[in-house]
Amino acid sequence: MVDNVAASASRRSLPYSTLIRVGLVLIYLIALGVSAFVVFQRVREQVSESDLLPDFTLNKPETGESPNVERVKGEAIPVWTATDRVTVLILGIDQRMQEEDDFWRTDTMILATLDPVTMRAGLLSIPRDLWVPIPGYTENRINTAHALGDGYGHPGGGSALAVETVEYNLGVEIDYYVRVNFQAFIDGVDLIGGIDIDVPEAIDDYCYPTPDYGCEQLHIDAGLQHFYGDMALKYARVRHTAGGDFDRARRQQQVIDAILARVTDQKLLPQLAARAAEIWEIVDESVKVDPNLKLDEIIALADLATKVPDESRHSFVIDETCTLFAETPDKQQILIPLRDRIREVRDDFLGLTAPSDGIQTVGEEAATVAVLNGTTTPGLALATWETLEANGVEVRSYENADRADYDTSLVILNRDKPQTAARILAILGLPQSAIVHGANPTAEHDVVIVLGADYATEHASPSGGGD
Repeated sequence: MVDNVAASASRRSLPYSTLIRVGLVLIYLIALGVSAFVVFQRVREQVSESDLLPDFTLNKPETGESPNVERVKGEAIPVWTATDRVTVLILGIDQRMQEEDDFWRTDTMILATLDPVTMRAGLLSIPRDLWVPIPGYTENRINTAHALGDGYGHPGGGSALAVETVEYNLGVEIDYYVRVNFQAFIDGVDLIGGIDIDVPEAIDDYCYPTPDYGCEQLHIDAGLQHFYGDMALKYARVRHTAGGDFDRARRQQQVIDAILARVTDQKLLPQLAARAAEIWEIVDESVKVDPNLKLDEIIALADLATKVPDESRHSFVIDETCTLFAETPDKQQILIPLRDRIREVRDDFLGLTAPSDGIQTVGEEAATVAVLNGTTTPGLALATWETLEANGVEVRSYENADRADYDTSLVILNRDKPQTAARILAILGLPQSAIVHGANPTAEHDVVIVLGADYATEHASPSGGGD
């Protein structure tokens, strides 16, 4: 049906090949910051009335049907129909020269999330020096996960290990990743004519890293500045300020906002659309997108994201309130995570924090929780107990359920514990539909988690043994 719609669409009604290109433009914008999703809708509106569209030859790929989108007759853009939260990990790799073939650390890690039900979006910056356990490896800076994954042939490569590391340490389920290198950032900012940044205070770095792994002196004046790609990258990467990595994270989000302001300028939109082929070349050479993220999903998700109100977009940083400065025996400067405080920031990012109107927090609810293994997967309840305990949810018991053929997982509320239930859903990556209100108010536990086959498929424990 979509092929027929696309084939019959006129130039003024956005043929599907153009939508694919705009979707790829969107991928690039995601790499700069997921808040730039809003660009898509405005580009579409402007382009539909413009004669500036280039000719495209890229055909719609056969990606198969996605359960997350629906194609509506007469509509060129697929509709996002899934209700679960979507979370993307944005990775900026330390690839300084395009011809490099190496194992790169991540210079930037930003989580972006969108809840299709509440229509709330958020960004969370993760400092690269955070000292954490990397699954399957030893403790290290979080920015080394990508290099380790590529260097040791981890399934899915460095991007997959980076995703697993963030999931393990923050208790956030990540759906997709987008990886971008320095050159993509520079070319993209140049392509849109640079960005305007209000620099809060002068910056002096006597050894800013150069592409050839040397260093140079960098000075940036305070006040309103117009940066092209190279200087925008330097502003986003420089670390030698009073707040170090934390200042850097805030500057990166400031750069994201500046890019968003620039590309949503009504005068620039038709020009941006007309240069979509150039942006595609940048994407093709410098951006790697999670293979599970299909083009029709990108377009539908982008269209949904444009509907998020400005007041429902929020930015967070794991900063000095969430970490302690430390030094390893080999003199590496690192940040020790304060996990209770990080959980609070994570919950704010996910929109799980209770409003200050008398509603209790997870700690104040003091819920009693039990975990039951409703599958044939050995060790699942024990592994889940460990995950919940590590993320601040106290579990009183874990054992096998009454049977081992539960298809879907359940979070049974015998008593009203909404904040605990929300935390459990976030930690375990379960949908809102998993919550069931129990009929036994005298039950031993306030919350009973029954793990089903849907959870076991993704979280099977390699360790055997009961429960």
